[in-house]
Amino acid sequence: MSDALMPTYARADLAFERGEGPYLYTADGRRFLDFAAGIAVNALGHSHPHLVAALQEQAARLWHVSNLYTIPEGQRLAGRLAANSFADRVFFSNSGAEAIEGALKVARRYHYAAGHPEKTRVISCSGAFHGRTLTALSAAANPKYLDGFGPASEGFDNVPFGNMNELRNAITEETAAILVEPIQGEGGIRAADLEYLRALRAVCDEYGLLLILDEIQCGMGRTGKLFAHQWAGIEPDVMALAKGLGSGFPVGAILATDKAAAAMQPGTHGSTFGGNPLAMAVANAVLDVMLDEGFLERVEATGQQLWERLTELAARHPKVLKGVRGAGLMLGLECVVPNTELVAKLRDEGLLTVGAAENVIRLLPPLIIEDRHVDEAVQAIERACTTWAKAA
Repeated sequence: MSDALMPTYARADLAFERGEGPYLYTADGRRFLDFAAGIAVNALGHSHPHLVAALQEQAARLWHVSNLYTIPEGQRLAGRLAANSFADRVFFSNSGAEAIEGALKVARRYHYAAGHPEKTRVISCSGAFHGRTLTALSAAANPKYLDGFGPASEGFDNVPFGNMNELRNAITEETAAILVEPIQGEGGIRAADLEYLRALRAVCDEYGLLLILDEIQCGMGRTGKLFAHQWAGIEPDVMALAKGLGSGFPVGAILATDKAAAAMQPGTHGSTFGGNPLAMAVANAVLDVMLDEGFLERVEATGQQLWERLTELAARHPKVLKGVRGAGLMLGLECVVPNTELVAKLRDEGLLTVGAAENVIRLLPPLIIEDRHVDEAVQAIERACTTWAKAA
């Protein structure tokens, strides 16, 4: 049968029939431990009973009405996100890229309303990934993803990630905001130094800029706190969320302070599907689990255990692995061998992972994994490294 799909993905020859917890199953009965989690999306694993029940209940009552009307579950979700973050205001989208686009609009509108329409430029960082829309690609300024889609959208000044001197030098009278991922995912699991995050907050305060954090991949509990920036003890002005917020159901969000969002009045932004009843029911169910007592502490402890086990493993296989980077359950294996080939070998061993820049393999398991799943993953990586060493 011919495939009518546009060939924009280099897909593995795998099709899954069902999932349960941290496992995926093919139609012929093969089981895979999923340490990709839909690229950090399935935060609570597959077919989580509380999420399934919430979706089924909502689907039986109401799917869509549009934002012409009040959506109570959306109001409840916004209130819960605000109560557990820096934010006062929330806007719901369908994806992370849409959340980034909206966050950039918030920044421009904020300065426009304050009498500074010239302030439209945003400082972004090398190695970033903010989504696949033209504006998000332009913000990241990765030539690989922009190739053939030029010209890039205007308004971004790209500086080296982690370099405050270069960032300060990029600030002009037209600068509106700074856009940063606390941990770069696609860029190779590059975690920002906590002092760097604090310095970003300070420079934004000094120059009257908005600090926009992209926590689409590193947020929603993945580091052992609900949001990665909380480890630095700072608060952004605007934040983009998605991925784990719906744990597999498409939903994104823009979180902002009252001050940053004050100019976002009726007619300034919108979304046909954003905040629909189905997405709101599932995201509220996700929060039920993530805000449960002890959940984030277990994520932190499991992440520390996985880090230690991987560090020991890397030391045993220096011809295959260099080391480990990241935080919580957002970890990267620095490879000596080509990461794409090791990802394939891990898949042969029944472990699903994700490649990233800087020859890194991302380990992004569901946040519900237990010690036995850590053991299983480490054993699979051990076997793949041993096989590689024997073949070399």
